[in-house]
Amino acid sequence: MKKIRLGVNIDHVATLRNARNEGFPNLLDVTSNLKKLDVDSITVHLREDRRHIKDKDLFELKKYSKIPINLEMALTEEMIKIASKINPKFICIVPEKRNEITTEGGLNLNKISQTKLKKLLKISRKKNIQLSAFINPTKKMINLAKNLGFDTVELHTGNLDKKIIRKSTINQINEMIEYAHSKKLIVNVGHGLNFKNIKFIKKRKYVDTVHVGHFIISEAIFISLTKTINIFRNLIKK
Repeated sequence: MKKIRLGVNIDHVATLRNARNEGFPNLLDVTSNLKKLDVDSITVHLREDRRHIKDKDLFELKKYSKIPINLEMALTEEMIKIASKINPKFICIVPEKRNEITTEGGLNLNKISQTKLKKLLKISRKKNIQLSAFINPTKKMINLAKNLGFDTVELHTGNLDKKIIRKSTINQINEMIEYAHSKKLIVNVGHGLNFKNIKFIKKRKYVDTVHVGHFIISEAIFISLTKTINIFRNLIKK
């Protein structure tokens, strides 16, 4: 079985740093540690309001980090310009609402700007950037992503982060992982994943990358970043 990649979102390291505005914890130091722990990519979401990751962070990470960057971004002209300057290894288009605490669900591909998407697709293909859409795990969204020209989808797994997890929810996510794979799409999963609910991802053989962020940074407070990453790495092997 192929190795499942692990991507770590470092947005909330920036959140912690911004609380004091004194440059600590340093994002480059964190990515250096993640590299030693064999993390495959780092995710940063450059939000419109810059609530955690700043433009300076993105340029510094691109210049100095030895881990490939997965840039989460809204499909706006501003973000397309920044992405074309940064040239990250991966771009994931996500929905973004100014007043949301975190991403609340998948992108509605019916409502995105076709003009902006075509522009970003052209840039991505020219610069060999893997472009994905963060979508809800449904056939409708998977088919739309394929038809629109995405080569990758990241399926929203936030419904696994509930007090009561329905069997139908688990089945749907796994069925859609397999379905997206059958459509010749690269399949990633992310949002709300932790030590307990990762076991519900039964179709891991079809998953390229598992993206985890808030849980890893939070759990590291109790057992260290090294132990948290190592435990998660072992869990996605099984």
